[in-house]
Amino acid sequence: MKTGLFGGTFDPIHHGHLIMAEQAREAAGLDEVWFIPAARPPHKSGCVTASAEHRFFMVQQAVEGVPGFSVSRIELERSGPSYTADTLEVLMHHHPEREFFFILGSDMVLDLPRWYKIKEILNTVRMIGLTRPGHDWENDDRLPEWIRKRLIPVTGGIQVMLSSTDIRERVRTGRSIRFLVPDSVRRHIEENHLYESS
Repeated sequence: MKTGLFGGTFDPIHHGHLIMAEQAREAAGLDEVWFIPAARPPHKSGCVTASAEHRFFMVQQAVEGVPGFSVSRIELERSGPSYTADTLEVLMHHHPEREFFFILGSDMVLDLPRWYKIKEILNTVRMIGLTRPGHDWENDDRLPEWIRKRLIPVTGGIQVMLSSTDIRERVRTGRSIRFLVPDSVRRHIEENHLYESS
């Protein structure tokens, strides 16, 4: 069972995330994709604005009814920073029958050399790296060859220039986010007044 792991703050999840996950699923022949909201992402200290429970619920709403997509609470139930290496260790222990892949946006690929225990991670799983304009990691000399060998590039996909930061700013300034996020996510944001003062 080939399983893609898609971690992130998802603050909030948007259609760009869902399209990325689907493109990775198709390109690598994944059977499933598990979305893993981070409790305390080590690279975004102080930048998360919605609570972990709100973010989990929005991801749950976004993937509900989508075949092969699900959401995991694994990082929300563990104390301390949400390090990928620690998450992977737990998942490998509980699901030894699965082959895991990590799904990364192109902007994150070049950060891999700085990841906690990156060599241990790459000895265990492969990474699926999506590309987008302005983040051409395939031709970037800063990415070491030993990392490049463990990357599955996803090229030629649909480019969606959405970011959670932009969506939060639109909410804060009273602009519409309709069609940028799933309707269920938009309703949750509106009903709970998320991001209005962030």
